[in-house]
Order: sequence, then structure tokens, then C-alpha cells
Amino acid sequence: MPYSSSLTDQEWEILNPLLQEILPQKKQTCPAKWSKREILDGILYQLKNGCNWEDLPKDLPPYSTVYWYYKQWRAAGAIDRLMQVLHQQVREQVKKSPHGLA
Repeated sequence: MPYSSSLTDQEWEILNPLLQEILPQKKQTCPAKWSKREILDGILYQLKNGCNWEDLPKDLPPYSTVYWYYKQWRAAGAIDRLMQVLHQQVREQVKKSPHGLA
């Protein structure tokens, strides 16, 4: 995990099935060069560090690719939907927890 913004394996296990359900399906004309996890790591790096897209580290996917996916996912409402689902999961965990606030 090279950056503090990079997803851990445990985080990816939670996000991967949600992404399969929420993200718009892209017609595959050829095999993807970058995984969704790598793309998401690039998006998270930019959001956390507030850098220009062009300043993404070179070991992440190219900034043009990361930014293209970010724009597509945002326009489709996928990022907002993902946040809603994750917030709901946390709320349910808190309700079930013996130390929860509910």
C-alpha cells in the first residue's frame, strides 16, 4: 500500500461488490489495462491530496484515465450512490452494536 489514500485489502473487499452493482457498465472493446481498484486509488489520492489531476504519481494509472473514470462515475451518480450505501451500512452496524448510540 504505497499511499495513505490507497485502499487496504479489507476496504477493497467491501467496495468491490458495491462497485460491481453501482458503477455504470462500460462496453468492453478490449481488456482493461487498469483495474477498478487502481482507478479508485488514483481518485482517492487526488481527492485526499488536492493535487492537480496531472500531478498524480506515475505509479498510478495515467491522470487522463483516472479523471475520465471520475467524470463518468460522478455524472452517472455512482459516487453519490456509493457514499449513500456505505453510510447506510455504517448506520446498520451502529444499530446492531451493543455500544451503538441507537
